[in-house]
Amino acid sequence: MTALAHEVPTRTEVPEAMSPISLDEALWQAWKSLELPEGFRAEIVEGFIEVSPTGRSSHARIINRLRRLLEKYLEEGDYAVHHDWNVIHGLKAWVPDLFIAPEEDEEHLTEDGLGFAASAVKLVVEVVSPGHENQQRDRVRKRRAYAGAGIPVYLLIDDHDQHGTVTVLTSPSPGEGTYAAETRVPYGTVVEIPEGPAKGFAITEEITGPCQG
Repeated sequence: MTALAHEVPTRTEVPEAMSPISLDEALWQAWKSLELPEGFRAEIVEGFIEVSPTGRSSHARIINRLRRLLEKYLEEGDYAVHHDWNVIHGLKAWVPDLFIAPEEDEEHLTEDGLGFAASAVKLVVEVVSPGHENQQRDRVRKRRAYAGAGIPVYLLIDDHDQHGTVTVLTSPSPGEGTYAAETRVPYGTVVEIPEGPAKGFAITEEITGPCQG
């Protein structure tokens, strides 16, 4: 039907439930609804949902060694080693290979129970998997993300950096998404965690194995 000239179009009100949402909110809703096959994990990293498989045997071996020794190191304190948990910061979610946070977790969980609040996390660990995207995620994107969340220590164990390196990043600047202090050593060189509940814990060949060169 043709409208008459004097008719004024009416403005349709959008119901509140249909109001536009931000990209972060859309990603958050999509992430919460994901149902992944066993052996995969999903994270929200710098505006994308990234789905990745769990690591290979060498990856798991390093994580298991590190977890066992960290648990022993922390056993008399109030902090524990956690894994297969989401770390939540705002509308972002990460699944570190390991992280250190209070052992009594109830007051540090998010309201929806989906994971640990990043503000309670004292150290995160990533063991780099093979492949360019995996390496960029742990070396670059997650480095910025963890610094942006103010996580005090980021421990990066990297089989694929030359003949294997361990990097300890501290002094985050959340506004800039950077760590001001970095110690990077080859496999076989002992490096200690400089602060936090794991202060003095040494990363040695017992965890990484010798230099691969």
